[in-house]
Amino acid sequence: MDVQSRKLRAAGLSVISNTILVVLKLVVGLLIGSVSIMSEAIHSGVDLLAAVIALFSVRTSSLPADKNHPFGHGKVENISGTIEALLIFVASGWIIFEAIRKLLHPQPIEYVGWGVVVMLISAAVNLAVSEMLFKVGIEMDSIALQADGWHLRTDVYTSVGVMISLSLIWIGHRFFPDPNVHWLDPVAALGVAVLIMHAAYRLTIQSARDLMDAQLPPEEEIWIRELIKAHRPVIHGFHKLRTRKAGNFRFIEFHIKVDAEMSVEASHRITDELSDGIERRFPKASVTIHTEPCDGRCDESCRIGCLLSEEKRSDVRQANNAIR
Repeated sequence: MDVQSRKLRAAGLSVISNTILVVLKLVVGLLIGSVSIMSEAIHSGVDLLAAVIALFSVRTSSLPADKNHPFGHGKVENISGTIEALLIFVASGWIIFEAIRKLLHPQPIEYVGWGVVVMLISAAVNLAVSEMLFKVGIEMDSIALQADGWHLRTDVYTSVGVMISLSLIWIGHRFFPDPNVHWLDPVAALGVAVLIMHAAYRLTIQSARDLMDAQLPPEEEIWIRELIKAHRPVIHGFHKLRTRKAGNFRFIEFHIKVDAEMSVEASHRITDELSDGIERRFPKASVTIHTEPCDGRCDESCRIGCLLSEEKRSDVRQANNAIR
């Protein structure tokens, strides 16, 4: 199975599982009158919408560059992740409103056992699907699938919290004549909302940073710098390293300094070796390298990436002066 098929399969499975869970939670929540289960149904509804958005973004981001989108469609995944995060914030607000209303006007919950069973099923299904989304999302560097995975992983935690609160209500009614424990249901819903908002914040930071053309993570830039340094003394230095990311596409550009007498063919071979090395490490990378002659006179930006010793720089300056 190729990369795109795996991504589409993962996104499609998320849509199917969320559809089933939304229907199941709505039916049971309405049946027993549990605001925490209803909040979970809304949460799964948001997860379903997010899964549909993720499916669309995975399809679109794989489209090749065209006349109107010369840098490709990779940022569709970042837009998808940002929209998903905003949807979570909206759902959290609704849950908080309903939970406070239930705290002010408590109502008894019937058939609590059904709620416990539904939450157990929800946690198990979402745990399995989120594990798959994380695995495929990380392997394929898909922010949309990873965002969808965080949606479902949050649902696992909240489902377990609701299940525990309903279990305490069930135990209270079973062993005590008239326990006042119905407040546990809306309190669990408030806990759900807090966890959801935390996940939304993380998703917003993760997906929106690439929309602002932030540089690649430090460990990736360090790897690129070390690759360039591995080509010394043929490469005398490098500067103006700029990186950014769009979805799973990386854009990397920098300048290298080489011997002023190096042939065009030889300098082209060096840039090919660098490009091939970077693309092996980052298969979706677009690499632009500008070659410059080194005369041994380094300005401030060049000095930072200089790979020559002071003695060697002096030799290069003397040789360059002799040529002139």
